[in-house]
Amino acid sequence: MTYHTPTVESISELVHAFYADVRQDALLGPVFDDALNGQWDEHLHRLVDFWSTVLLGSRSFKGNVLGKHMQLQGITPAHFAAWVRLWNEHTARLFAPEVAHGLQAAAHGVARNLFRGYFGELPGFATPRQEAHPHGA
Repeated sequence: MTYHTPTVESISELVHAFYADVRQDALLGPVFDDALNGQWDEHLHRLVDFWSTVLLGSRSFKGNVLGKHMQLQGITPAHFAAWVRLWNEHTARLFAPEVAHGLQAAAHGVARNLFRGYFGELPGFATPRQEAHPHGA
């Protein structure tokens, strides 16, 4: 099924399918499994709330995303690249292209902020937008 607008239901489907693949990913799976320590079901619920808040403005998520992620050890730029790649694949599979592009842009923003938190610079997948540097500043 191709969704033409994000809803709580389509976001829930996206999150569950995406994180099922994250768990199977050789690079990402161990990081998430170690961090969640058997609490995947609870975390999936929070992830649906998070993405519903980001994508729909539902305000169902409360939490410190940056603070929680900064506690993880051994994170490398490759983790971010793998996460973004999987997200792009899942959004492209489930949503119409114009909707998928918006979902990808939102996730790239989240990933950019976390990457900057870890490494103090923008990731390679982040190309600065023209409006971010007006007048060449």
